[in-house]
Amino acid sequence: MRAGCLLLFLLAVECCQPTGIAHAGDALENLKKRGTLIWGADEEGGGPFIYPAADDPNRLEGFEVELAQLIAESLGVKPQFQQGQWDKLPDLLDRGDLDIVLNGYEWSPARAARYGTSIPYYIYELQLLGRKDDPTMRSWQDLRTPSDGVKKRVAVLGGSAANDYIEKNFGDDVEIANFDGVSDAMRAVELNVDGIDANLQDLPIWRFYEPGFPKLEAVGEPVGRGFYVALVRKNEPELLQAVNDALLTAMKDGRLRKILSKYRIWNETQALRGMEVDSAGGFVGPVGAIPVDDDATTPDEEESYIAVGGWNVVWQRGWLLVQAAGMTVLLASTAMPMAILLGLMMALLRLYGPWPLRILSTAYVELIRGTPLVLQLYVLFFLLPEIGITVNAFWAAVAGLALNYSAYEAEIYRAGLQSIPRGQMEAAQALGFSRALALRRIIIPQATRLVIPPVTNDFIALFKDTAVCSVITVVELSKEYYIQARSTGAIIELGLLTAFLYLAMSYPLSLVAARLERRLMPERRT
Repeated sequence: MRAGCLLLFLLAVECCQPTGIAHAGDALENLKKRGTLIWGADEEGGGPFIYPAADDPNRLEGFEVELAQLIAESLGVKPQFQQGQWDKLPDLLDRGDLDIVLNGYEWSPARAARYGTSIPYYIYELQLLGRKDDPTMRSWQDLRTPSDGVKKRVAVLGGSAANDYIEKNFGDDVEIANFDGVSDAMRAVELNVDGIDANLQDLPIWRFYEPGFPKLEAVGEPVGRGFYVALVRKNEPELLQAVNDALLTAMKDGRLRKILSKYRIWNETQALRGMEVDSAGGFVGPVGAIPVDDDATTPDEEESYIAVGGWNVVWQRGWLLVQAAGMTVLLASTAMPMAILLGLMMALLRLYGPWPLRILSTAYVELIRGTPLVLQLYVLFFLLPEIGITVNAFWAAVAGLALNYSAYEAEIYRAGLQSIPRGQMEAAQALGFSRALALRRIIIPQATRLVIPPVTNDFIALFKDTAVCSVITVVELSKEYYIQARSTGAIIELGLLTAFLYLAMSYPLSLVAARLERRLMPERRT
């Protein structure tokens, strides 16, 4: 018996260990033994970095996809893509879920102090964009002194280098509008949405998307030169050096230029790339040019963004949304029963438990209700590994949703239990029922009938709240819609399909709840 308990304990400890973090110096060796390079990026960011292929949405394209393939081949392994929300990718790296982050991360001293930063694989500049038919937006100076005297509104990607540049150089002269997607920002300028006059965009992004936005044009010269670098953990210098070697070789033999030219983002600025690194192999700044083999730089075929649109895209990519809807249903249907059970337990403890448990259950409800779901998911997925407990993304999402909704279910059940006349409990106890038996046979069944409508409403709301789970890499319906809509431009068509799928999930549930309510509620006497 003791041996069995010890075995179970050891298995539990093993299951709770972080799964991806390697000891310093062992990362490269473990990666080669595993046979895969796990690289992280966010599909929602779109081209030219990473996006679903037009002819096969299950296949990924983009210059960083090809870079990951190039690096993996150099290491003698296969690339394995891991989806993650862009601003959470470094957290996934810290967690040990990734070997490398490759998704347009800009080099900065602060980032280099925390992570191993590769030599730059692309030197980017910032390009101001305006509408071709807007005579008031013809130069950078028009941002500072608009001809009509009204401040220009400039769209930028929130938290980007473009955002920092505008705030630093034009913060008092313009109004800044933050967007989550690069194509959304350009579309807002093209359509003059909410008075958006211009967009400051990374030049490679503009070069890739230019064919899809014929009403926009570049305004002025590019500014704000910076570097895209790959990120690895700070304690893995061998892996960082191997990545640097792969990139350096690709620069010298022309393969990198060939990849960049394929996506229309090569320019002569790339010849200024420098190779200065610190003792651990981390990039610290440019020092000179790298010779390139021009004979190997002709791309096989140029890639660029062309908005697909039309109802044909629904036929091509609708199945991806249906699959993502399946994940939404699975998350909600797994989390809600847990939330109901835990909520009922908290309500019973709060009303009928001993005073220490009443205090604890009250504190639990107030704590969970008083903090946002995204923070609870972040704690479960990113902070627990700090103490050696790793939970995979799906179960972290289920646990977060269940905990969050249990607090609301507790209050619903508490109201339902308190609505039952106190005399029924007293009568049951007078007939010899224990308190537990009276609750189980008399009080809880009646309260359950009363709480069906609000619990059903919460269940329907839970389907929509699963969208928050994308912050911990779970690709559900909303996230898949953002990915596909931004890569195709079919915002309306795919949006209507997404709305229909959400309705298809929630409406039958409301019908079932109404039927249950009619069956369980006593007939009204006239």
